Amino acid sequence: MNEMQVKGTLTKEEKEKAYSQIASVIDLYKNKEGSLIQILHLAQEIYGHLPLELQEFISMNMDIPLSEVSGVVSFYSFFSTVPRGEHTIRVCLGTACYVRGGKKIVEYLQERLGVELGGTTSDGKFTFEIARCIGACGLAPAMMIDDTVYKQVNVNKLDKILDQY
Repeated sequence: MNEMQVKGTLTKEEKEKAYSQIASVIDLYKNKEGSLIQILHLAQEIYGHLPLELQEFISMNMDIPLSEVSGVVSFYSFFSTVPRGEHTIRVCLGTACYVRGGKKIVEYLQERLGVELGGTTSDGKFTFEIARCIGACGLAPAMMIDDTVYKQVNVNKLDKILDQY
């Protein structure tokens, strides 16, 4: 994802290029049963997020109701209608992680990053989310940044972890 996508300010040329790429994706998949999620996934990868205007474009080009597109976008937490950060931090708040200090990690990150859950830092560096379980219960508390899992995290380790990014 380029810096313009992270901050949500694509130039007119970048936007036109993205829409052209998304139209190609739609043409490739639109006649395949159940392809909406795949198209949305690729569209978000290309554009960075799925604003209503882009959902309308997908709806029109797939000849399906906007309500169906928006319903899928709003149902799956993977999809975002607002610009996302360069990196995604997910703190696990499943039972094991919560009991072993996950809530303290969330509170510390909110303060350190200056952002609420679901938000993106003002510099576009991080989007901050929670996960109900990341499947690392034996390593609790755990968190992920992008695809990297950090185990047995505590507030004393967080600055060192974040400094890597």
